[in-house]
Amino acid sequence: MSARSEPGLRAPQSRTKKGQVTATVETGTRPLPALGPTRRLKLPKQAERTLGNGLTVIAVRRPAVPLVELRLWMPFGRTHLARGAMLAQTVLSGTETMTANQIAAELQKVGGGLSAGIDPDRLMISGAGLVTGLDRMLQILAEVLTGATYPKDWVGTERDRLIDRIQVAQSQPAHLARTALLKRIYGKHPYAVQTPEPAQVRAVRPPTLRRLHAERVHPAGAVLVLVGDVQPERVVDAAEKALAAWNGDGHVAELPPTPPLEPGPLLLADRPGSVQSSLRIALPAVPRTHPDHAALQLANLVFGGYFSSRWVENIREDKGYTYGPHSLIEHSVAGSVLVAAAEVATEVTGPALLETLYELGRLASLPPRPDELEQARQYALGTLQLGMSTQAGLASLTSAYAGSGLRLDFLAEHAARLAKATVDDVAAAAARYLAPAKAVTVVLGDAERIAAQLAALTPVHTESA
Repeated sequence: MSARSEPGLRAPQSRTKKGQVTATVETGTRPLPALGPTRRLKLPKQAERTLGNGLTVIAVRRPAVPLVELRLWMPFGRTHLARGAMLAQTVLSGTETMTANQIAAELQKVGGGLSAGIDPDRLMISGAGLVTGLDRMLQILAEVLTGATYPKDWVGTERDRLIDRIQVAQSQPAHLARTALLKRIYGKHPYAVQTPEPAQVRAVRPPTLRRLHAERVHPAGAVLVLVGDVQPERVVDAAEKALAAWNGDGHVAELPPTPPLEPGPLLLADRPGSVQSSLRIALPAVPRTHPDHAALQLANLVFGGYFSSRWVENIREDKGYTYGPHSLIEHSVAGSVLVAAAEVATEVTGPALLETLYELGRLASLPPRPDELEQARQYALGTLQLGMSTQAGLASLTSAYAGSGLRLDFLAEHAARLAKATVDDVAAAAARYLAPAKAVTVVLGDAERIAAQLAALTPVHTESA
């Protein structure tokens, strides 16, 4: 940028023979200012209590705005996929005293709302509302948990809506690639299939949902997180008053550990006519509490975990093969895995995979540069602070950690490990977990056009998408 375009600066001037004043522009790259010191991670005030029914309540003070965020994490374990998905879709559809519309209206009166979702580990009810309406929101939550009725008409409507969403997802390349990757890495584990088939959803009826609710929606092992402009002890008291009557031991379904990754032939999921290919690579990872976790997180950032990573620089900035490659560590209750994903044009599928394997191999073989590691470290520590900066972010973070048996205190420990990780630590983690020989690779695309490209790099097994 020239001095002319900098506000408050005057460009150097010179005079011509006719006395006219002109500006001379100096070119060159201006150095970026040095980053300031990383601020010490400050944990907010909090309170925790395990109630007599087995529910753990965690309240955290974050006085940014007069709101409170709610996250109720219930271990759900293995169940029929369609039934679990339909339960999450309809758990807020009514109770003995309120219809779904009345529930929504009552929540809106206190500036709040609730929603539900499910994954292979948990049933989650999330919401937010004004602090002054927290008591009412907890009362409504308690009524849903203890008396959801799953009315026939509402279940029918939500069933059709869920089927439509599944059918739309099944036409999307990202969903198909994810489905193929899960089946490839998890085999017969419950994580292998995470989306029900429309026919399975169509068969679910209200009596089935009521039985499933009685069996699985119970407080034993559940965690309620409340974050906002609150006094933590008072909020815990309010939660206990509202939810103490929620009882039932229910059914505990333990998930088996995830199987180790088994590298083998590249799986090519054939999608004839596709104009792009979806690359998915799974690599081994470790849980948050493992001694290698901080170093592996930094190694992943150097590889592909943020915009300044090597992979992004290579196949996006330098070669233009893709718009947004990204890699991240996925943590689940039964295990962790590192997943790298990119969508590339069909004609460069082979070259894009070659460059991806090259970057993995380079990082697994050679240590990162000190400045490269420091940049990744600053990003990791900064995003850690950023994730705690809002009530919603802090609530989701607290809930995710609690689901793994951790508390916010772990954040300070993790930040310290990130700060202390050396080049040698990161190099060792990269060699241990990011070597291309350890990878499970799935490509979704037009097999007729890309099979030969891929076969030039690695053995290929082709299946229909």
